[in-house]
Amino acid sequence: MTDSVSAPAGSETSAAGSVDARSSAGFWGLALGSIGVVYGDIGTSPLYALREAVNAAAGPEHADLPRESVLGVVSLILWALFIIVTLKYVVILLRADNNGEGGTLTLMALAARAVGRFSKAAGVVALLGIISAALFYGDAVITPALSVLSAVEGLDVATPTFEPYVVPITIVILLLLFALQSRGTAKVAALFGPIMTIWFVAIAIPGLGWIAADPEILSAFNPFHGVHFLLHHGIIGLFTLGAVFLAVTGAEALYADLGHFGRGPIQLAWLGLVLPSLALNYLGQGALVFADPTAVENPFFLLYPEQVRIYMVILATIATVIASQAVITGAYSLTSQAIQLGLLPRLEIRHTSAQQAGQIYMPRVNGLLLAGVLLLVAMFRSSSALASAYGIAVTGTMVVTCMMAFVVIWRMWHWSLAAAAALIVPFLLIDLTFLSANMLKVVQGGWVPLALGCVVMLVMYTWRRGSRLLYEKTRRLETPLEDLVRMLERKPPARVPGTAVFLTSDPKSAPTALMHSLKHYKVLHEKNVIISVETTHTPRVASDKRVRIEQVGSTFMRVNLRFGYMETPNVPRALAIARKLGWQFDIMSTSFFLSRRALRPAPHSGMPRWQDRLFIWLARSANDATDYFQIPTDRVVEVGTQVTV
Repeated sequence: MTDSVSAPAGSETSAAGSVDARSSAGFWGLALGSIGVVYGDIGTSPLYALREAVNAAAGPEHADLPRESVLGVVSLILWALFIIVTLKYVVILLRADNNGEGGTLTLMALAARAVGRFSKAAGVVALLGIISAALFYGDAVITPALSVLSAVEGLDVATPTFEPYVVPITIVILLLLFALQSRGTAKVAALFGPIMTIWFVAIAIPGLGWIAADPEILSAFNPFHGVHFLLHHGIIGLFTLGAVFLAVTGAEALYADLGHFGRGPIQLAWLGLVLPSLALNYLGQGALVFADPTAVENPFFLLYPEQVRIYMVILATIATVIASQAVITGAYSLTSQAIQLGLLPRLEIRHTSAQQAGQIYMPRVNGLLLAGVLLLVAMFRSSSALASAYGIAVTGTMVVTCMMAFVVIWRMWHWSLAAAAALIVPFLLIDLTFLSANMLKVVQGGWVPLALGCVVMLVMYTWRRGSRLLYEKTRRLETPLEDLVRMLERKPPARVPGTAVFLTSDPKSAPTALMHSLKHYKVLHEKNVIISVETTHTPRVASDKRVRIEQVGSTFMRVNLRFGYMETPNVPRALAIARKLGWQFDIMSTSFFLSRRALRPAPHSGMPRWQDRLFIWLARSANDATDYFQIPTDRVVEVGTQVTV
């Protein structure tokens, strides 16, 4: 069976479930929804991006910048939005979908399929996917801390009385935000789009006023000013470029949320509202700095008259909470996909909405994110200090995205090598330039996302490597299922009524739970089913392709259940489909046998001893298979075994 992939010139496809959502909500409703979810992060960048870029351009002396330098900074921001966001993501990457879905692990799945799942290049693609996913977690920790902190700092601009309370208020808001995650966002998500639409209109209006006061700022659309600034400012120009990148953080969300809203609504929202509003606001901030160089202290809030600033602080806080919410739920989705693709151990997943399958909550991920966010706020205590830690994770992700996109365009879209390189290499060079600029900020705080990314990368690599070694070792020791069935049919043991279901990762071998059951109980059920769960490289699997049944002897049956990497496996629900294929499945007369393995380090495992211990710890911390596969606990029998790895 081959999985379909949309080509750049093909018609837009969508994942199962997305089609229904799009037809019921309508194109305009999806465009409005995308404004709230997709553009929250990049939409709140004006709070700090131009301020940090102008301060970087001023150098360590913090000298007042001439108008030409301010023009250069604004020009760099505008062209970063045009080239990176509009051309790279909106025009090109939104077409690299996997049955309507997008995101870094989706791109990894596409690239792996393009090079061949078992080829040597597939290992390189998997490593790129691990790096990209690991760096995303750095972004997921920094975004809530930076965005909420920068919004609350507006209180200090409105009235200096609030200055000592900025950090405590930020911590309270973040605690409330993470505490509410377990309740789900289905009820309030409908408000995200309208609120963020108000936000974009609110940031565009003062921009228009300041542009009218000094129309010279419009010359920032000429890229000459940005290039001239970089060529004449040496290392200061490179530091400035690192700060300029803050304006495009959040661009990855355009691609990651493709499956929720569709290509058309995301493109319309960007070109029709988000990009014009951002451009007007950055131009307005530039014109303000023209008129008053001291306004660089906080040019965003100083755009507004004093009497309305407090209201903008409230609106900015709400907007940054929405932006943080999108990143947090993105971390849940990415973790769920990583589990399905074998990059992380099983973790508890709670569904918070009966209508929307994508509404999930992961307690352990939520707790780790909260701890990381609060630690960053306590360490850096200001958005300016925290901005130094931002950018590296996002630029690293963009570099990896470019590499995987090149593979997809070359091998899957069947472009020539030269044509694919001509399209992608310019973007890759730009991303590498931004990455180099951000690497200058490692000492000031850029080490934080790098350290976090390295930890996550190590965990993912260890789990993937350890799982493969364990699979290979247990496979060598197991008995072929066909041989066991023939032996049992020649000398059948005592039979008991009912159906026994054995879950296994290797459908060709006899499950460990079956072997131990025969060894200790010396009985066999009337019907025996060997179930294997397979994760495909497509986001979802249609119901008619979910179940495959194969008869193995008169009393044994092999069932393969297929789930997409964006789906949560539900074994009982999938087995209900088997009724249409001839198996009269009745869960009340069925017992599920699962093996619970106790792992111990082996003298020679293929991994260093410390990595063995890390893998064993990860295996012990994994969520119970009964809960993960949503099997009723009163129908499960667990058989314990000891395995060295």
